[in-house]
Amino acid sequence: MGGGLAGSEAALQIAGQGLSVRLYEMRPVKMTPAHSTDKLAELICSNSLGSMRTTRALGLLKEELRMLNSVLLGIAGQYSVPAGTGLTVDRDLFSAEVTERIEANPLIELIREEVTGIPDGVAILASGPLTSRVMTQELGTFCGEDFLHFYDALAPIVSAESLDMEKLTMAARYDAGEAGFLNSFLDKETYLDFYKELISAKQHEKHEADADKSFFEGCLPVEEIARRGERSLAFGPLRPVGFRNADGRRPYAVVQLRPEDKAYTTYNLVGFQTNLRNSEQERVFRMIPGLERAEFLRHGRLHRNTYIEAPRLIKPTLQFIKMDDLFVSGQLSGAEGYLSAIATGLVAGINASQLSKGKEPITLPPETMLGALLQRMAGKGEFASLQDCYSPTKPILALLPRLTDPPRSKEDRRQAYSERSLEALKDFLDTLD
Repeated sequence: MGGGLAGSEAALQIAGQGLSVRLYEMRPVKMTPAHSTDKLAELICSNSLGSMRTTRALGLLKEELRMLNSVLLGIAGQYSVPAGTGLTVDRDLFSAEVTERIEANPLIELIREEVTGIPDGVAILASGPLTSRVMTQELGTFCGEDFLHFYDALAPIVSAESLDMEKLTMAARYDAGEAGFLNSFLDKETYLDFYKELISAKQHEKHEADADKSFFEGCLPVEEIARRGERSLAFGPLRPVGFRNADGRRPYAVVQLRPEDKAYTTYNLVGFQTNLRNSEQERVFRMIPGLERAEFLRHGRLHRNTYIEAPRLIKPTLQFIKMDDLFVSGQLSGAEGYLSAIATGLVAGINASQLSKGKEPITLPPETMLGALLQRMAGKGEFASLQDCYSPTKPILALLPRLTDPPRSKEDRRQAYSERSLEALKDFLDTLD
């Protein structure tokens, strides 16, 4: 249930095992507040899947997904656009390819309708953070727990031809990887003028029933970050480290624009998730050098994200404790981010296939990045004491079991974690049928 990143990966994994699968997606029959197309695996917030370096958590997880034959990760590589050391994709080509592969697969039946109840038989809940209210109520009843939710925000997208390229610099931070970002360098005076207008700009109001709900800390609106202090942006999404002006000095702050497509026709304002009114976004963000005449193809906006209290409800196999043939994956499971959605979809697809074949679902080693993420989500092992303070979990190296004899330098420790994780996954895969 759900044709996002998790549901699409799960369906393709199941079909890859030679099993037939029904994939339910309610769009376009019923749209969500954040989606804009009927394509499967639509990337809503940004088009970045994070670092490619295996000494970073997301890069390590990518390498593990390659070893586990992730279909969507392969498609992402096929439609990547330059973005330094990160994996950034042309979101339209990516989702179109995923949709085409699923529609063309004879073992996958794509059904465009809303699911409003828990089905019988082996099933995967992958309806995502924008699960319909009817299904949310059904899941709340089934889980016996109150659903948690937070507010997430999207960043604006602007037209490339509307930008003043003479005021923008194409470069990657520290000149790492292939330059794809456009950068607007701000001096102190420009930054402070922008900051003052941003914190006083008018916002959209939350619904009265949700007025007491807080934003998700991992994806705060840019204006909320700004309210934490005058230099909070300069140490956050506008941090200037790794850049130099024409005179060789570090700028006071940097606004980055990430390409949305291979043709470089559209750009996303990195870190500019916002709940400002559309007119205020245009007024304030056009104060950024190079964006004075920016055409906004998509304004930033706020949307509601739903996830379950995973440690109370699921196993590291992504099975529900109270119903072994029901799995959960994606952001509904409390896995944060695009790559985590793909990863949990992959595991749910593999384990649903295992169960359908009368075999035991797999449990990945906790020394792997994916195995550690699943342990944290399920509140197992060293995470058992954290069941009462769960929030959406993203891949970070701190989830991995500590090294017995860790190297002294930070980079060497990262390398050691990476090597141990990949070796553990290789050994685990060698034991499988």
